[in-house]
Amino acid sequence: MPAATKKRSPCPVACALDLIGDKWTLLIVRDLACGKSQFKDLTASPEKIATNILSDRLRRLTAAGLVETFPAPDAPTRSAYRLTDRGRSLGPIVAAIAGWGLEHIKGTQLRLRPNFTG
Repeated sequence: MPAATKKRSPCPVACALDLIGDKWTLLIVRDLACGKSQFKDLTASPEKIATNILSDRLRRLTAAGLVETFPAPDAPTRSAYRLTDRGRSLGPIVAAIAGWGLEHIKGTQLRLRPNFTG
């Protein structure tokens, strides 16, 4: 959600959820922290995000300063994506959600190892 969007309340939980609370955004953050950077790599995740939703979330994350674009190393005419410092600051949130899922949801497995240090 772009920073200029009107807040529904001043509650920090509500404001954070407006930005990162949908079912796709933190998965994109996870994938970027795991080293994926190109659109095609993000669409190949096991959750199978639709391309229109991925495009929308990447636009929102970029507008919010959580993600930045850069020329793709293997195709400089294409964009790639990476977390900004602000985006990497979501690391403890993603780790807490993963830990909760491992502890409370039977059958979950930690297969990806996100790196939020940059």
